[in-house]
Order: sequence, then structure tokens, then C-alpha cells
Amino acid sequence: MPSSERHVVLGGSTSAVDAAAFGALSRAAIPRAERTEIGKLLRERTPRASLAEWTPSPDRVDVLAQLRTAHEGRVPELVRVRLERMAASPYGYLRGAAGINAADFATLPATGIQPVICGDAHVGNFGFYASPERDLVFDLNDFDEAHPGAWEWDLRRLASSTWVAGRQAGASEQDCEHAVYRCVRAYRRNLRRLAEEPLLARSYERIDADAMQGYVSGRSSRAAVQQAAERARRRTSDRALPRFTTDQGGARRIVTEPPLITRPAPAEYDQLVVGLDEYVTTLPAHWGRVVGGYHVVDIAHKVVGVGSVGLRAYLALCEGSTSEDVLFLQLKQARRSVVAPYVHGDSAWHAHQGQRVVEYQQALQTVSDPLLGWTTVGERQYYVRQFRDMKGAIVLDGIDAAALADYAAVCGLMLAKGHARTSGASMIAGYCGRGDNLERALCTFARRYADQTEADHEIVHRAVG
Repeated sequence: MPSSERHVVLGGSTSAVDAAAFGALSRAAIPRAERTEIGKLLRERTPRASLAEWTPSPDRVDVLAQLRTAHEGRVPELVRVRLERMAASPYGYLRGAAGINAADFATLPATGIQPVICGDAHVGNFGFYASPERDLVFDLNDFDEAHPGAWEWDLRRLASSTWVAGRQAGASEQDCEHAVYRCVRAYRRNLRRLAEEPLLARSYERIDADAMQGYVSGRSSRAAVQQAAERARRRTSDRALPRFTTDQGGARRIVTEPPLITRPAPAEYDQLVVGLDEYVTTLPAHWGRVVGGYHVVDIAHKVVGVGSVGLRAYLALCEGSTSEDVLFLQLKQARRSVVAPYVHGDSAWHAHQGQRVVEYQQALQTVSDPLLGWTTVGERQYYVRQFRDMKGAIVLDGIDAAALADYAAVCGLMLAKGHARTSGASMIAGYCGRGDNLERALCTFARRYADQTEADHEIVHRAVG
């Protein structure tokens, strides 16, 4: 096989991925059987058992030093909030530690197969949201760190987060291991199934709220899914009005709750309005016309999540032709993915990080928010999406062992679907094989890395005081 084709198969740059995906139709694709065989051959260089390894690198940078680097450029007064949220629990720490995970995983064995990955695939970053047809679907739902990268990194983060979340919920070590095993097995089996499907067929793969019940078996699992779906259906813009707004002399305004919800300075407000006008131009023509029918009523800075705390995130209240026709838009600052430095060093692949988030979200999700777009405000880049548009997640606090295992399996299923939509599915399937070597290796890794996560959390907890 020519070296240029080998480069396309394994990935290595955005141009290589694009060449494989969008090359001339006259170019013959490498046969699926050959791609699968390449994956099998990669076991010689990277045995599946090697994925169990975890020993901190001798030059591993101190956790607090890594966090100080991650906090550069964030809103200074919110850094403490982020640290407090990470210090609250080992799982809270893990949610904010995507960059630390990426640095650790980059030192570990990997096959070199690089589809588009989430970059932050922990169990809390899957959930329900509305499709353009207003169906409630379940999928990955966080793409701030999405980027071409090692598929193993996503699976490592998902597996270790399952173990950490299980411990926090009071599960035994045996129960945590079972949940991780189910997660990885679901990933391996679904990846193999999808790799045998036509490219178009795997691009249509999805799970909606009703179908989700078929993927969970226990009563507690089904109750958790039903409750999450019901909460998601209630999370709409009109229902958000009483929670986030107040009437001030006949004008609707977003309620401030310093330091978590604050009002921007007038000059910043004006820049944001201009940025929203520019955002509309990044939408498909129909949706641009729809959003163009709204006007901005108010904007506030609103702190969200754990990993994103300290980055700029704004909530924009928009009205249509009546005061009851409302739309909440969220602008989130987009910076370079934490995965990027370990894939291509200091060189930059993406001119606009907001565009990166949007395009890779659309690559990994089967259906996405139709109002996804991007903009620039001042010197900062943002992506824009709907806020509270039927978004909801399974509550992990207090989840029982059976429900955790069911949920972890569905997450593994959906992660495989995301990876199979981009590139390398046949090679990954060939590498993983039909036995449970992958499951056993990643169960061992997940336990070891859960121990590391708890040790790192303790450092942060002591530092916060």
C-alpha cells in the first residue's frame, strides 16, 4: 500500500482525514477487509493487554501546575469557583480534568487510529436533547474538546469516569468493574456491527427516548431514563422564562445572581449583539431566516459546568414578533482543544475554534441542534447554540449498581456510534477483535486511573481548603 494511502488510513492531520472523507468519487476506497486486517496487525505493535497500563510518567507535571496553566485567560474571579467545584468530589474533579487526562493518556500505548473524538467523553457528557424534528434523542452532548485523536483516549476517559462515579454512588469495586466491562463491551460490539454497515447507514444510527428503554433492563434503570426524559421535555425556552428573567417596567430582563450570573458592561453588550448578528450568517439559510426573525432583549454572563467555569459564556434572551415567542441562545467561548497539543504539537489546524466545535459536534452526533453556529466577539471565539432546548441527563448521584451498568453500556454504545461516523471503524474493530481482551484491559486501567483521580482530587481538595 502506498505510503500516502497508509497516512490517510491512520490519520495524522486534518487534511488526511478530509482526503479520506471527501476525496474524488473516482478514487477507490481501501477494501473493508484490508482495513480490518490492518487493525489486527496493530496488535503486534500495541497489544490489547498494554491498554491496562497506568503508571504516572516520571516527568508528569504537578496537578496544581497543570490547573494553573488551564486557568490562564479565564475570568480571574471565577477560577476559585472552578476549583471549588473540582474539589467537591473525585467525580467533580474528573469533570474538570479533561486536559490532565489528555496529558496522561498521551503517554500511554495507542494504535495510531485517529477518528474524530469527543475529547471529554465522561459519563456526565451524554444525555437527552431535541432533534430538529422535536424528537428526544440520547447521545454525546459536549464537544468543547472535540478533535481528531486517539479513540482509546475517549474510551479511557469514559471507563475511568464510570469507575469514579460508581465509587461516589456507593457501588462496590465488583460493581464498578461490571459497569466498566459492560461499557467497553458495548463499545466493542457496536463498533464492530457499525463497521460492517454501509457508510450512509451508520450515519443514520440514533437512539431516541422510547428506544432507550429497550437498552436498559432493570426497574431502576428504566425509572432513571423516564425521569431524565421527562425533565428534558420540560426544559424549553418558554419554561425558562420564570426561572431566569424578571419584568422591569414592562421590559423582560435576565435575573442576575453574582458571581454566577452577571451583567456585561455596555460596550461588551454591544459587541455581543454584533457577534450574534454575525453568528446568524453561519447558519444554514433556512435557520438563518428563522433566527433573523428574533431580536435581542437582554444578555448576561452565566457560569456553566465545571470544566468551562472561568471561560466566557453568555445567555442571550431573544424575542420574536410577540413577547411570548422567546428564544434563549448560549454563547460559549471556544479555545484550542486539550487534545490538540498531543496530536500535532504547536501547529494550529483550526482558524476558528467555535467552528471546530460545531463541525465536530455535527460529525459525532447523528442529529444536532439546528441553531449551532459560531462567531467572534472582540478577540475571543465562540460557538452558539440553543439554551435549555429539551436538554437533560441521567442523575448519577445515588444511582444503583444495576442502573450504573445499564447506563455505562448505553454510553459505550453511543461513543462507538460517534467514532464509527468519522473514520477508522474497520481498523478499530479489527484491533478490538471478538473476544473480551479489550474489556479486561480497560477494567484494569479504569480501576488504576480511578485511584489516580482520587489522589489528584485530594491534592486539589487540600489546596482549596
